[in-house]
Formats: sequence, structure tokens, C-alpha cells
Amino acid sequence: MHTQDIEYSADGVRMIGQYVVDDSKPGRRAGVLVCHEGPGLTDHTKKIAARLAGLGYAAFAMDYHGDGKPLADRTQTMARLAPWMADPSGIRTRALAALDVLKSQKEVDPAKLAAIGYCFGGTTALEVARSGADVKAIVGFHSGLATARPQDAKNIKGKVLVCIGADDPIIPPAQRAAFESEMMAAGIDWRLQLYGGAGHSFTNPEADSRGMKGFFFHEATDRRSWNAMIELFDETLK
Repeated sequence: MHTQDIEYSADGVRMIGQYVVDDSKPGRRAGVLVCHEGPGLTDHTKKIAARLAGLGYAAFAMDYHGDGKPLADRTQTMARLAPWMADPSGIRTRALAALDVLKSQKEVDPAKLAAIGYCFGGTTALEVARSGADVKAIVGFHSGLATARPQDAKNIKGKVLVCIGADDPIIPPAQRAAFESEMMAAGIDWRLQLYGGAGHSFTNPEADSRGMKGFFFHEATDRRSWNAMIELFDETLK
């Protein structure tokens, strides 16, 4: 397994993401952009990229804060994310630069790309799709679904899957309903899977340690949502 930190520039900021691929296998394969949770690029995201590489994909765990380092605390994180929630142009710029890094790798088939993300990273993957990028599959895990530019959903070229915990305190039913309306108006292929008993950050074993109400790891939902993603990849990337 080949693992490489890659430095690149996006939106005038120095980024460091991690690329993982099984280079013992010849030929090009589908590439997956992995967008980290709001606090930053951590081992959680890097392990996901490695797991995807083990399944035969080339994966790039992008950085959208800078220097490949997580932010210090929740206050700093929310201050960084707020402008992108108000106007997604900035996060789209950063994510599309990372997608270009992924496409440029010699093992990657640029005609077979996916974008997945966790928490605000899921929001980021959706904004990549709304930008009109040629990605075949878009997956959000406990991802924020709101956008300041829902009209851009008409630009989505791939199939969309979002996996949400029914007990997620920051993605209420009203946000889910607005997302459903957005997707239906755009007339694209989409699915929303709702998991009972799961809250926010259900994929992250470290979530419980944050001590935040409604944020907790949920093994069954982590496993089921991963399998749903693989099913979508089988439809779109083979």
C-alpha cells in the first residue's frame, strides 16, 4: 500500500492531503475524494482513505483548513465554517482543487470519480456535486444538507446518497425535508437513508469523547451506511 502526503494550493492556502493506493495492482482505477469532518484532517479520515484503497480504489483525503492540521477547538471550527455556509464558493474552490490532485494521480481513471464526506465534509462533497464537477457518486455521512444555493442542484451529474442519524441534533427533520425538495426539483438520482438510534458523527469512534449531546459512535449505523456506499459505488464506478 502506497501512502503519500501531497502538498497543494487551494484558495490561496497551503494544503496537505493524504493519497493512498494499492500500487501493487496495475492499471487505473476509480478515485475517491474523502472530505474530513469539520475540525480537520485526522486519523479518522486517513483510515477511511486507507480502507478504500484496500478495496481497490485510489483515495485522497483532502485538507480544507490548511497545513493538513485540525483546528484547535469548536469555536475556531465554527468560525471557519460559517462563511462557507453563507456562501459555498470558497469551500467549492478548495474541494475542486483537491479533486484535481486526485485526478492527476497516475493510478486514477479521471472518468470514474466519487466524492464522499463526513459532517461538514459531507456538505463539502455535496457542494462539489452542486458545482457541476464530473463525479459519478456523491456520499455524505452525517452531513449537513443545507446550502445557500439549492438552485445549483440542477448541475449534479452523479448519483447522491446521504446517510443521516434520526437523532442527529444538528440535522433536524426540517433540513432533511428541504434537501428532499431540492433533490426532487433537480430531478436527479438521489437517496436519503435515515438510521434510527444514531446521532451525529456516528462513524467516528472518538465522537463520544467530545462530550456533546447527540454526538456518538454507532457501530451498526457505521457498518450499514458503509455498505450502502459500496452498493452505490458498484452501480457507478465499476
